[in-house]
Amino acid sequence: MLTKTLIEKYFLAEKNESLLFMAIGFLAIVLAVLGWLYFKTSFWKGASIPFLAIALIQLIVGYTVYSRSDEQRIDMVYNLDMNPDQITNVELPRMEVVNRNFVIYRWVEIFLVLVGLGLYVYFRENTPQEFWKGVGFALCLQALLMLGADYFAEQRAHTYTEAIRLFSVKK
Repeated sequence: MLTKTLIEKYFLAEKNESLLFMAIGFLAIVLAVLGWLYFKTSFWKGASIPFLAIALIQLIVGYTVYSRSDEQRIDMVYNLDMNPDQITNVELPRMEVVNRNFVIYRWVEIFLVLVGLGLYVYFRENTPQEFWKGVGFALCLQALLMLGADYFAEQRAHTYTEAIRLFSVKK
């Protein structure tokens, strides 16, 4: 059942997870900089690349979700009482796209985990190729973190979308 409380909880959880996403991104940037400038080993230079690249994605996505969550929450709570057609005509299609995108994200993240794991395992005993072992390690770690975060976000999105569907049918 779609309620103001459910809407508030959904967008608050999205906002909180986006803060976590940004914190992980900042930590990954710190690791990338330390790896490149302080540790200076081939492993850490390799690890710095995916740490930095994926951290930028985490920061951009985290900030985007964080910055729009309050406005979306306020709009949906308002629409629940004052303009319920907006929920059916705008929010439901938006959430259906969000849910479809989570499937794509999941497969991309699984692919990146496997590529990272493959690189790490393949080069684990190859000392001259420590760079690629580092790339694999960081890629696998970052992809696992994103996969985990997206898993919880996807579960919330499905619950929220189902409540919107039920609301739209009853309306």
